[in-house]
Amino acid sequence: MKERTLLVKIALFLKGLAMGAANKVPGVSGGTVSFVLGFYEELIYSFQKINLKALKLLLAGRFRSFFRYTNAEFLALILSGSIFSYFSVSLVLDYFLRNYELYVWSWFFGMIIGSIYYIGKDFKEWNRKTIIFLLIGIVIGISISFLTPAKENDNLWFVFICGIIGVSGMTLPGLSGSFILILLGNYVLLLVDSVNALFFVITNLFTGNFEVLSDQENIRYLKVITVFTAGSAFGLVSISHVLGYVLKRFHNIVIAVIIGFITGSLGIVWPWKETKYLKLGEEFLLDNKGNKIVENYERFIPDLSTSETWIAILWVIIGIGLILLIDIYGNRNK
Repeated sequence: MKERTLLVKIALFLKGLAMGAANKVPGVSGGTVSFVLGFYEELIYSFQKINLKALKLLLAGRFRSFFRYTNAEFLALILSGSIFSYFSVSLVLDYFLRNYELYVWSWFFGMIIGSIYYIGKDFKEWNRKTIIFLLIGIVIGISISFLTPAKENDNLWFVFICGIIGVSGMTLPGLSGSFILILLGNYVLLLVDSVNALFFVITNLFTGNFEVLSDQENIRYLKVITVFTAGSAFGLVSISHVLGYVLKRFHNIVIAVIIGFITGSLGIVWPWKETKYLKLGEEFLLDNKGNKIVENYERFIPDLSTSETWIAILWVIIGIGLILLIDIYGNRNK
């Protein structure tokens, strides 16, 4: 386990903030953030160390060896940043998505374009095989963006599966876990309603109001978020073991697929789109809370004669520029 200075620890926490915020935004992958910020492979290999040997060290009381073996300090900093962002940075993002949606998507779109350059510029292993896998990644990424979402389902076994699949955005660059949850019909339930309910319950408990635990709706949300968290933890460890295996044995192919996947995900974050809702005849279909059910997004070519479009394009450029600045900073500190 690496010895880290205080500044490095703060930087890891902030990187966790960025990854956690990205994971909550539909269409944006936390894995892409970890890849661009340079801690993706360490993250995967650290999760891979949560195995039977780690359990034996823990049960034997060899805590120092356990922390070193699992790279626990690194994981704690990244994950605490990710969790904290759900109650801070992600709330700010939610506000801007509600009020300045076009500009936020434009910024993300630019950052993903910059990320493709950032990841691809140092990849020197292009050949027939890696190009084929690049194209496979692009096709899969584009195909996901045209799938139709399912209806909300709060069965706990399904919520557990959502946790496994939803956390994939943290471990698979280009795959947005939040967008996958939209496709599964459970984005609002798991990343909005349950998170808000948890925050509400915790703040009330701290003020001595234990009556919130007698509310069956609060209990339902607490069960849901507990099972979802368990599924996410299981998914993080299991997917990381698979990724760790293939990264070691098929590194160039995996990187090519990741570049393709991120490229294909541009279709999901295309800024100029309108939300389409499911209809039965002329009536919108509603979920059990009265919210309209998202069907997908209708993308269109922007009108270049409007100032709004040019402001959005400026935000695309700012997004690209931000990644280029990260690249310049990284090169100076090598």
